[in-house]
Amino acid sequence: MSPDGFPRVRMSTADLPARDRIALWREHYAHTIFRADIEPACDASFRALVISRALPDLHLRYGALSAVRITRSRKFLDDGNDDFTLVVNRVGRIAAAARGREVVLDNGDAVLVNSAEMIAFDRSTHGSSLSMRIPRAALSARVAGIDDVVMRRIPRATGALRLLTGYTAPLLDEEPLAAPELQRLAVAHVQDLVALTLGATREAADEARQGGVRAAHLSRAKAYIEENSSDASLSIGTVARRLGVTPRYLQKLFESDGGTFSACLLGQRLGCAYRALTSPECEPRQISALAYEVGFGDLSYFNRCFRQRYGATPRDVRDAFRLKYGARPAQRR
Repeated sequence: MSPDGFPRVRMSTADLPARDRIALWREHYAHTIFRADIEPACDASFRALVISRALPDLHLRYGALSAVRITRSRKFLDDGNDDFTLVVNRVGRIAAAARGREVVLDNGDAVLVNSAEMIAFDRSTHGSSLSMRIPRAALSARVAGIDDVVMRRIPRATGALRLLTGYTAPLLDEEPLAAPELQRLAVAHVQDLVALTLGATREAADEARQGGVRAAHLSRAKAYIEENSSDASLSIGTVARRLGVTPRYLQKLFESDGGTFSACLLGQRLGCAYRALTSPECEPRQISALAYEVGFGDLSYFNRCFRQRYGATPRDVRDAFRLKYGARPAQRR
């Protein structure tokens, strides 16, 4: 596994001189890294952003491009690359052509392609996609008849596909995974979910449900809590219904991760409160108002939990912030 912990690489045409933008992008990224030709629909308005992370058995890539045609032609096939890539269209429309057929992807649809075959992607407008490149050996061991799945449209309504994108997209945004064990887990979970999306063997599907599916559900649950923790009525039942699972199953997921739903929700709310108490924008606000806004319904419970977490009262934290930035602490009564 990578000693750098799943390094994140970002490339953008915005960082290139306008007059040389297309030539440099084509030479460095398209020909050298992506191993394909790229033809913008309009040279003057060409824009591209690519964010990627790579491990030996998984390469994740997010790409946002203006209208463009990307072609992996015969001249690029001598690199010996026969990896499979699942391309998930996020925004816009992609027309993929290979094996004498064309597949049109709307928002959320996906298609599996083989790097050992010629293929062309056409975008008529600006859009974005998420892709996962996996070695043939790793994927063929999980999916019987993997070559028969290539160039088949996978609708966005596919349950496993939704889990896959929900789990994979954050891996491109989060901090690097420094521990080798975490890297191995991330790779295994993505491969499991890709296999389920394509039609895993029974044995692989059973393994995926114990690995990738559980990890994806837990990741989605934590993301939903983060986005909605200020809702005082948020409960494990609410989150479970959102994910389409039972509250008991969800609680077991949190327990297997070494915690509980309640602890996760409490930690999120306390973190929001702490950030508010040390924010210049919130400095004039009353502490009680901030507590209610981040989701607490009981002020004494908030004060008690806050002190247990941070070893200081909310007022102590605010006064320390005011002293640091030259403001007078509030008078205690």
